[in-house]
Amino acid sequence: MIGALIALLFLLLAAAAATYRMFRGPDDAHRAIGSDLMFFSVVGLIGLIGLFTASPVVFDLIIIATVVGFLASISLARALTNGRR
Repeated sequence: MIGALIALLFLLLAAAAATYRMFRGPDDAHRAIGSDLMFFSVVGLIGLIGLFTASPVVFDLIIIATVVGFLASISLARALTNGRR
């Protein structure tokens, strides 16, 4: 249980750093990285909530959210590079 609380602390720190990067980023790429980090930090927090509540439904939600987050990251990267590969 101590490990989960330490993970919770680190995820909250990562979310705070991502929020700072999203608002103070020097360009759009840094803001995109911050938003990706924020999204996956929230997914991690949802996973820890599922661990504390022992709810199996939460883990299905995490799988769907990570796939959606991955696709959003790829599409945002394509938009930032103007469709170049």
